[in-house]
Amino acid sequence: MAQAGATARGRLGDGAGLGPKRRGAAPAHWARGRWALRRWPWAAILTGTGALAAWEGLVRVLGTPAYILPPPSRVALTLVTQAPLLWRDALTTGAEMLGGLMLGTLGGIAVALVMAQSRRLEQALGPLLVVAQALPVFAIAPLLVVWFGFGVASKLAMAGLIIFFPVSTSLFEGLRRTDEGLIDLARLNRASRRDTLLIIRLPAALPALGAGLRVAAAVAPLGAVVGEWVGSSSGLGLVMLHANARMQTDTVFAGLTILVVFSLALWAAVGALTRRLVFWAPDTLADLPRPGDL
Repeated sequence: MAQAGATARGRLGDGAGLGPKRRGAAPAHWARGRWALRRWPWAAILTGTGALAAWEGLVRVLGTPAYILPPPSRVALTLVTQAPLLWRDALTTGAEMLGGLMLGTLGGIAVALVMAQSRRLEQALGPLLVVAQALPVFAIAPLLVVWFGFGVASKLAMAGLIIFFPVSTSLFEGLRRTDEGLIDLARLNRASRRDTLLIIRLPAALPALGAGLRVAAAVAPLGAVVGEWVGSSSGLGLVMLHANARMQTDTVFAGLTILVVFSLALWAAVGALTRRLVFWAPDTLADLPRPGDL
């Protein structure tokens, strides 16, 4: 009789959801985690779609001329009808972005490592970094064209110069903020300065370098496009410059759209590579509780 009662209670519990969890059911925190991961991309997509719809509606209602502010539908049509021209020049700008990112990253890492080795070198090179960043971009671009010509070299130099500052400063701050306890432990084990840098300080500074690379990826198109505006024979900057002179605003927005896509793709790629290489560093924003999880 006791066995029958237990069986009945088990059936009642299973039916009412009070009994043991069904086999294969995911824990609640896993479900919340999967939902949170899916929520943010969809939120961005919905926000962008709403902004485009509002833009389209306002232009239609107000009757704004296309040469002042074209609707998104016309920009999309321009992307399709002028695809051969736009994407041919987009490849040039994309190559300049990637080349400038590589040059700026390598130069920034080298300068940060040099500054981290000596206080005197930091005092000597630190002000030069600030001066290089304080100079207006449009003032430097004509000089780079004079020095390196109208080819790709001046665009690479321009993009590398813009990317150089966030990479060098972020890595240097990461190297300077290394845990002193780890450095003292290395000294107790008679580690050389080079071994301390390569084994302790540089790995500890990689999260800061990753943050600087994300910023650099976001501003990478700036140097290439500004260089193309000053002097170039191809590239999206040249296309937008000529289109703006002819009041072809839809073509200007089409070029800007391609630049945005390039920036987002480069930013996402750098972020994924950083998370893969610096897997031990926690993502602060990802670890914060979401409002729906409370």
